[in-house]
Amino acid sequence: MPNLPRSHELLSRNDSRLLVIDLQEKLVPLIDGHERVIASTVKLITAAGVLGVPVSATEQYPQGLGPTVEPLRGLLPACPAKIEFSCLNSLGWNTEGSDPEGRFKVVVAGIEAHVCVQQTVLDLLAHGFRVYVAADAVSSRSAIDREVALQRMSQCGAVITTAESVLFEWCERAGSDEFKAISKLVKG
Repeated sequence: MPNLPRSHELLSRNDSRLLVIDLQEKLVPLIDGHERVIASTVKLITAAGVLGVPVSATEQYPQGLGPTVEPLRGLLPACPAKIEFSCLNSLGWNTEGSDPEGRFKVVVAGIEAHVCVQQTVLDLLAHGFRVYVAADAVSSRSAIDREVALQRMSQCGAVITTAESVLFEWCERAGSDEFKAISKLVKG
């Protein structure tokens, strides 16, 4: 049986990274479906750790919005503070179309979908990154803002997916200890 290459549309643990945007204490409780967003983001971060996918995170004006929420705070690297809505300039990724490690696919989770997430996604796309938005790991205070933001990001070239799809694309195959760890995450 031939060993055909995977689709370039699929994520790989070797070409992607996870970006978690502004999931902070004073804003998260106001977000539509915030429990789902946090649970899906925990799965993404945990799977990234199991599979060796780098993770970056940001905090929007932490003096006003507080730190990243628990349980995420203990799972994430240091979060640079920012005042711009887009995260692009806070990340230190100054190369076109990839981060300093050559990873050109970015999986995005966070809030708010229509502000910081959308502006970051559009900036990443403009700089040649391939962006995957985990729909169950992003939201806004209102459902309409979330839905319109997802539509706009999709129309501009972002791939709208789910956290579980990301996990299994990163894992790629069954039958390994990594797969067992991912399966446990999915079962919750």
